[in-house]
Amino acid sequence: MTKSDEYNHLLKRSMEFYESASILFNRGFYGLTAFCLEQALQLFLKAQFLKLGVDYPRTHSLRRLLDLLIKIVEEKAGKIKEILDKYSLELASLEDAYITSRYIPREFRREEVLRLRNLVEEVMGVVRQVVD
Repeated sequence: MTKSDEYNHLLKRSMEFYESASILFNRGFYGLTAFCLEQALQLFLKAQFLKLGVDYPRTHSLRRLLDLLIKIVEEKAGKIKEILDKYSLELASLEDAYITSRYIPREFRREEVLRLRNLVEEVMGVVRQVVD
């Protein structure tokens, strides 16, 4: 698989997770919605590494991925830094969704998931602007 193929695959899968989150949200499955939002953002960020010609790191931490992306885009990193500072707690909550969806009984509320969805959309928009 070429880097271009892998980029397209990750981006497609990211959007599938995002759409799945919408379906699950409408069914009231908020924990699974949060998990799908985390997966959508994680795969989106990893695709951006490939777009920049860099292998993505083998981590599931959204904050770590954003930190590394900041180092790569250097002079254009201001907006990503702002997002990371502004939404550190929400990003941590999304990271928790990755773990808790499998192992720990953790309930997500509707309002919380709406905030997480808005965060995912904002991060994707900012990163898209910076990387393009």
